Amino acid sequence: MGSRVTTAGKPRKTSPPKRSRIGDLRMRDVYRGSAVLAAAAVAAAAVWLVLPSGPGEGERPVAAPSAAPTSSGAPSPAPTDTRQPTDTRQPVGVAQPAGSAQPVARPTPSPGTTLAPGYTAMEAFYADKRLPPLPGKLKKVTRADPGEKVLSDKRTGLAVPRPGGTWKVHRPAPFTSKQVLPKVRGQAARGLLVSCPLPIEAQKHPRDTALLAARWTLNHHPEGSTVRWVAAQPVKGGWALVYQVKYGKRSSLAAVVVIDGGMSKPGLVFASVPDTQRKRWRDIYRVVSGARVLG
Repeated sequence: MGSRVTTAGKPRKTSPPKRSRIGDLRMRDVYRGSAVLAAAAVAAAAVWLVLPSGPGEGERPVAAPSAAPTSSGAPSPAPTDTRQPTDTRQPVGVAQPAGSAQPVARPTPSPGTTLAPGYTAMEAFYADKRLPPLPGKLKKVTRADPGEKVLSDKRTGLAVPRPGGTWKVHRPAPFTSKQVLPKVRGQAARGLLVSCPLPIEAQKHPRDTALLAARWTLNHHPEGSTVRWVAAQPVKGGWALVYQVKYGKRSSLAAVVVIDGGMSKPGLVFASVPDTQRKRWRDIYRVVSGARVLG
């Protein structure tokens, strides 16, 4: 019988199972492709962070804070950076801490200026070519005896002088008190003395309120009227202005007195006398001297 020849103590070497070379190549390609894509993504991100993105030389614009005053509570956080400012009227820059922004002073308009939307009442006054700026130095109102008789206007809280003579009390509407002079034949204008709650918005300074009131009275003068200031002075509780109103070849002497009579709005006393009744111009000064808070 034949016998098997074996080598004692030496194990036979066996070959490892064969693997598919096609499979090996495909997996290696996948791994390498993933690594290449990841590296490309990292490089692209680095380039995007370094290179400028437009006219800002790489800086990303930040919306400027509003100039409006903040509330008494905790300050709001600084705005986050955005690609475009939220208000194109404000300059683009770095946000400032809350409460540090200050209102930008705007120049005083000159008569005849065209105003942009959002103008204030005083800007409208200074831009009105019918009224010149109030001179820095203007004479005080001439004192005159107002007499003892008054009209009590309880809606304004004011005592309105009654000049007497040919002045007559008239139906007040749309005012709260009204006195008039007789009509002059052939003339539409006649003397007028009225009172009412302030028909315009009161300003911080009573002088500015009086200026706006004088502008408002042009609604009761002929179209195209212009103003020349005559006198101005503070009065107890308010301010008074005397001015000449010119319209064509004619004119009127007028006055406004704005006084806080303790009501929800200040009271206005307005008087105007045309040059056809110039003998009553002294009554303008009686009105200014005698208008006061009801006692």
